[in-house]
Amino acid sequence: MLKTTPFHERTAALCVSHAWRRWAGYVVASSYELSHEREYHCIRAAAALFDVSPLYKYFIRGRDAARLLDRVVTRDVMRAQVGQVLYTPWCDAAGKVLDDGTVARLDEATFRMTSAEPSLRWLEANAIGLDVSIEDVSESIAALSLQGPLSLSVLKGAGEIPPLKYFRIAPARLRGLPVEVSRTGYTGDLGFEIWMKSHDAIPVWDALMQVGEDYGLQAAGMLALDVARIEAGLMLIDVDYVPAKKALIDSQASSPYELDLAWAVNLEKAHFVGKQALAAEKGRGPQWQFVGIEIGWPGLERLYADVGLATRLPQAAWRTSVPIYSGAEQVGYATSGGWSPLLKKYIALAHLRSPWAKPGTELDIEITVEHRRRRAAARVAKKPFFDPERKRA
Repeated sequence: MLKTTPFHERTAALCVSHAWRRWAGYVVASSYELSHEREYHCIRAAAALFDVSPLYKYFIRGRDAARLLDRVVTRDVMRAQVGQVLYTPWCDAAGKVLDDGTVARLDEATFRMTSAEPSLRWLEANAIGLDVSIEDVSESIAALSLQGPLSLSVLKGAGEIPPLKYFRIAPARLRGLPVEVSRTGYTGDLGFEIWMKSHDAIPVWDALMQVGEDYGLQAAGMLALDVARIEAGLMLIDVDYVPAKKALIDSQASSPYELDLAWAVNLEKAHFVGKQALAAEKGRGPQWQFVGIEIGWPGLERLYADVGLATRLPQAAWRTSVPIYSGAEQVGYATSGGWSPLLKKYIALAHLRSPWAKPGTELDIEITVEHRRRRAAARVAKKPFFDPERKRA
């Protein structure tokens, strides 16, 4: 049976669309209104509030907490400062990505890890012989993501918020309630994530929504988030990559180098799971690369004009495999994409074989027009598509 999050009492009352979806065994709103458009525009022009409680969350504590995490993820956890948040993938022994998430150092011997997939058994299996405790707090910790250019104003209006640099976390109080606030998010915009005990979820939600009335704050669902994360060039597990433990054949799995995460792999640190395979791959270079794609408007318009139609654009971001060609040869595939209302571009995220992955490379992408498969001109683009200065300011 599907579970509800600690905020469901509030989100259910706001969800006039009755559009729900499953996420890690919970029900969350796809969109609160009949269309997600206003929710999306609040992310980019005001502020939006997402319920992200279904994330898996773990406390790792003890003398060897940093050693355990350093053993399982590709980032250098041993050098992380108290109050720092690391985005990181973690891999199997073959160097293929199992999952990606964040590791926050709350104090010298305490970390909180978030993941999209259950990770308790993986952590425990790698903790043998270490002085460490691992606690699954997925249900006892609720989480909100407050995103958008006015998100800081909303936070300040609701409580006492310490100055936070990008990817930092600190304790705070909202209307007197203890929370932790991190300068993180999944929209590529200025934003924060707020972590609290589940029993404090409703009063924290109410405080933010009350203050947010003056700033255009809108509760937002997964459809709006999908558009924003594609603009930000951020991948989604089970959509843009297949986690290694779910791959049915070797070619379905991807390494960090093939997912544009070379920056998140530290081969200088001590042994970690997958290090040997990743070192070998770095030496020979990845076969695939994860890139941005921009679909040309003139070609798209022509395809529809040829059948007597105005150009049709997807109403929501799509999540499907779409072939990409160079001449007669298929050189890759897009995994998610859609129309960016802010950028006024049709964009996608894609896996391309390395020889065709250089920004500016001209390609074709498959487009279905009136039940017939056609090709539209496209080109490789740098990610992220949208990268405002305010995100890091």
